Amino acid sequence: MTRRLPLALAAIACALLAQTADPDRAAARAAIEAHDGPGTILYGERVLARQATDLPILEAVAQALMAGGGRGEAAQRAFKYALRMEELNRENRNDRGIGHALAVEARASGLLGRSEEALTLARRAFETFPNAEAAREIARWSERLGKLQDAALALADAFTISDPSTTAADRARDRARMGELFQRAKGSEAGLGDLLLQAYDRNVALLHARELRLRPAGPNAQFTDQMEFTLTALDGGKFAMAGLKGKVVVLDFWATWCAPCRAQHPLYREVAERFRDNPAAAFLSINADDDRSLVKPFLDEEKWPEPVYFEDGLTRALGVFAFPTTIVLDRRGQVAGRLSGYLPERYVETLTARVRTALEDR
Repeated sequence: MTRRLPLALAAIACALLAQTADPDRAAARAAIEAHDGPGTILYGERVLARQATDLPILEAVAQALMAGGGRGEAAQRAFKYALRMEELNRENRNDRGIGHALAVEARASGLLGRSEEALTLARRAFETFPNAEAAREIARWSERLGKLQDAALALADAFTISDPSTTAADRARDRARMGELFQRAKGSEAGLGDLLLQAYDRNVALLHARELRLRPAGPNAQFTDQMEFTLTALDGGKFAMAGLKGKVVVLDFWATWCAPCRAQHPLYREVAERFRDNPAAAFLSINADDDRSLVKPFLDEEKWPEPVYFEDGLTRALGVFAFPTTIVLDRRGQVAGRLSGYLPERYVETLTARVRTALEDR
């Protein structure tokens, strides 16, 4: 009996896949969600051989090929997929996506033994969209090239830059490694505090300059209070946030190219259902794609039922730099909670608790 069960489950899985319009794509997504590297590569590359436009699959396959320090032909394929990621993000004018693609290119290039090229790509990634991921790639390849002080400086950037996707554990690792590299380069940690302060000041100025460049294009550029914003609906209609004043508002920020956003969405819906009958709580799905034409086909394919609004400057106002991010605004319109990154184990209970706390606070 125990030997028949896996066969039965396999038969059911095959039957389910056969009913989909694209069984390879369904299998690739299942493998990605299960963190199955070989399956991600097998089915993902089948999809990409036909249509290399699915950014989440491009990303997942490239990362799977590089897992464990994959070299040679696997790294070359990863580099090719990263180039395609960059191309698609440039078509969508998505700086965040371009920067991430360049960081993936840097890793693949380094695995191919091209450390100088990897360092150049990592620096381009940071210049395009400053974040901790790109800074760590600069540190990785600077260290590989024996540029220990440059590596320590890059980790100071990773440690100090505002990046919601960076956890406390990430920062602790960045700080520890930075200290090691600085000591190796200088002989002691004397002067490390000054390095950190300089990095902090530099990155605050860098992000502020980027914000100022982007601000004129936003339809809500004149507002500093997010509750004064007017958002664009999927059908082009307008939604005034002012109508939600006095309520607890939950904002779920996501993008079509973000695989963790897709995985977390059912958890967000589960929390929204818990408060469905409470008129004092409002849940808004906020899309952050640069190319808005991608959103309706995505929603149709994924069968997401709730209304969707475009961010129209909310990411700037609330400091959202990574996806998914869920923000709870209290009755006064102030941030009462923020969950950044994919948090499957604790998302539902944590978000539920924060919404309840905000509702109780009058």
